[in-house]
Amino acid sequence: MSLVNQSAAVPRGPFSLISRVYRYVLPEVREQLRYWRGRAESMPDAELRKQAIDSMTTKEFHCIGGAVYAAANPSMRHILIPLIVAFQTISDYLDNLCDRSTSLDPVDFRSLHQSMLDAVDPAEPLHDYYAHREEREDAGYLNDLVKTCQASIRLLPSYPLVASAVRELVGLYADLQVYKHIRKDLREAALLSWWSQHQDRFPNVQWNEFAAATGSTLGMFMLFLASSEPGLASDKAERIHAAYFPYVCGLHILLDYLIDQEEDRAGGDLNFCSYYDSMDATVERIAVIVEEAKLRSDSLEHPAFHRMIIEGLLALYLSDPKVSRQEEVKRISKRLMKGSPWMRLFFLVNSVWIRRTS
Repeated sequence: MSLVNQSAAVPRGPFSLISRVYRYVLPEVREQLRYWRGRAESMPDAELRKQAIDSMTTKEFHCIGGAVYAAANPSMRHILIPLIVAFQTISDYLDNLCDRSTSLDPVDFRSLHQSMLDAVDPAEPLHDYYAHREEREDAGYLNDLVKTCQASIRLLPSYPLVASAVRELVGLYADLQVYKHIRKDLREAALLSWWSQHQDRFPNVQWNEFAAATGSTLGMFMLFLASSEPGLASDKAERIHAAYFPYVCGLHILLDYLIDQEEDRAGGDLNFCSYYDSMDATVERIAVIVEEAKLRSDSLEHPAFHRMIIEGLLALYLSDPKVSRQEEVKRISKRLMKGSPWMRLFFLVNSVWIRRTS
């Protein structure tokens, strides 16, 4: 049975999508995050506790945005929302541990991100994710996030058909997190060497755009959604992967880097938008990626839903308060929003409202 024949069909327009976001996604994501925040607050180790709590405080929107995919199949949201929130919470927690870390050890980063690979493989045993760092006492927090993902995935009827595609995306995500967090003088060379292994598959993107795309979890979430369908077509995972990676995923993370430029400069963090020659080049490439994302997502079932995801990404990131504090980014934002369809403006207004009520 396809999604469109289920009792709650994929939303066809922004009003029905936003209605489900307010009715289901927001309250259920926040309920999940309250639980995980309570778990984080009980961590014995002060550094791990701080990074876990900070990741949920500053990145709640990541979970809300990811859980929008559950709005396309509300009858399975009791599986999809806990899965997406737990997986995104692992991602945000580990990002904080690596970004604001006491370590620059690639072996440590690889060990931490084994948790994400384990999370998407229900047959995989837990590992000692903190094996290569001093901070270890998290009261079972990371293990339980992994186990929550595994338990949810076991309930997805068609997961075996998407498992390989999910694992590939998670593997690329883990690679990125290792290479971009090592010593500053080694990062760019490691990333370029990694890109050389993949560039033949993606001749129309630049190395920084490929790297950005690997940092997105949206392709994984779309595959989770697809696997909630009984009787999934065997080729659907491949079609979703091809549509989402690298363009939808790349747009997602380039927008994130776009608005974080000032913050990343201050923190000495790597930012993939800084590799463009100018702000004009930045906006031109992001505009190209927007059009490619739309074109490729049109090849999927329910293209209107994927168009809303793309418009929602633009609205979500360009409505962020960080934009107004950066003149160059504000200028880019105005150019990207120029001539915006009313749908993008609708999502922008709702994004601002949701932020204010967080």
